[in-house]
Amino acid sequence: MGGGSDHKPEHLLIVVPLPEPEKILDRIRKEHPNIKISYHEITLGRTTFDRDESDIPNEIYKDVTILVTLSALPSSPDDCPNLKLVHFLSAGTNHVADSPIYKDTDITITTSSGIHGPQISEWVLMTSLGHSHHFPQLYEWQQQKKWGRFAGVHTVHDMEVGRVAKAMGMDVIAYTASPRDTAESKKDKGFIVPGTGDPNGDIPSAWYSGLEKGNLQTFLKQDIDILLVSVPLTKETEHFLGKEEFKILGETRNTFISNISRGQIVDQNELIEALRKAPKNGGLRGAALDVTDPEPLPEDSPLWTMPNVLVTPHVSGQTSAYIGRSFQVLEANLTRLEKGEKLLNVVDRKRGY
Repeated sequence: MGGGSDHKPEHLLIVVPLPEPEKILDRIRKEHPNIKISYHEITLGRTTFDRDESDIPNEIYKDVTILVTLSALPSSPDDCPNLKLVHFLSAGTNHVADSPIYKDTDITITTSSGIHGPQISEWVLMTSLGHSHHFPQLYEWQQQKKWGRFAGVHTVHDMEVGRVAKAMGMDVIAYTASPRDTAESKKDKGFIVPGTGDPNGDIPSAWYSGLEKGNLQTFLKQDIDILLVSVPLTKETEHFLGKEEFKILGETRNTFISNISRGQIVDQNELIEALRKAPKNGGLRGAALDVTDPEPLPEDSPLWTMPNVLVTPHVSGQTSAYIGRSFQVLEANLTRLEKGEKLLNVVDRKRGY
C-alpha cells in the first residue's frame, strides 16, 4: 500500500479548511517541477479536528501520491492505491488514529511537530504571567474604572519557559518518555523553526524519563514552579496526571499547571479539586488550559469561573506564520523524498506519535 513507481510524477493533493496559499504553492512548483499540485478547500468543522469528509468525493484520491491534510482522509485504502505519504498540518495524529489509513496501511505519516514552539511559548508566558500578576482582576478593575488595591503583600511568582526561562536565569528541567542520557539522545531531530528551539538539548539542567508513575512522581517532586504539559496523547499518557500527581505538586511548590497538549492528559475532575484547595492546604496555585476534556468545554464546567484558572479555546498554537511553517516541513520532506533521505517528523504508529 502506498507504492507507485518512483519514475512517475508525484501528485500532491492538499485538502484543508483554508484558502489556497498561492505563493507557497508557486514556490513548491518552482522547487519541485516534477510534482503536480491539486487543492481542495473544505469546510471547517465545529472544532479544529472534526473529520467531516462528506464534501470530499472519493475519486479525488485515486492518483494522489502525497496528501496534505488537517484531519480529512480517504475512507478506505482502496480509494488511494498510489498514496505513499500523508502530511498533517497538526502536531499530533490522535484524532485520526481510528481511521483505516492510519490503522490498516503502512503509508508514511508525517506531522508539523516543531512549528508551534514560538507562539506557544508566548501563550505560556502570557497566561502564566497574567495569572501571577493577577491580570484578570486588574482588567476587571479597569472596566469598573476602579483604582483597586490588593489585600496585604501582592506576591508575584516569577516564571518563564524554555529558552526564555534560561535567559531569565531560571532553571529548566525536562521529562520525556525515553531516556536522554547521552549528548546524541538529547538532540532534537525533528523540525525546528529557524532561530528558535534547543536543537542540542542544552537548555535543561536535568532530564527525567519514563512512562511509569514512579518515574513521573520523582520528576514532579523537583520543586516545580510551573509545569508545562506538552506530551502527545497516547494510551500511556491518558490521565497521566491525576490525584497523586496533583498532591505532590501542591505540597511541594503549589505548582502552576499549563496544558497546551491534549485535555485527556490530565484527569480533569482531579485537577478541579486540586485547584479548589487553597495553596496553604496543599492546593495548586492555578492553571492555564488551552485544551480541555471534552472540547469545546461545556458551559457548566466549573473551570470557566474559577478565579485561578485561565481557559482559552485551543488557540495557543495559532499564528499568522502557521501555514508557512507547516509547509516548510512538507517542503523539507519533498526534498528528502527526492534524494531518498530519511523524512522529518515521521509518526511511529506503535508509539502513537
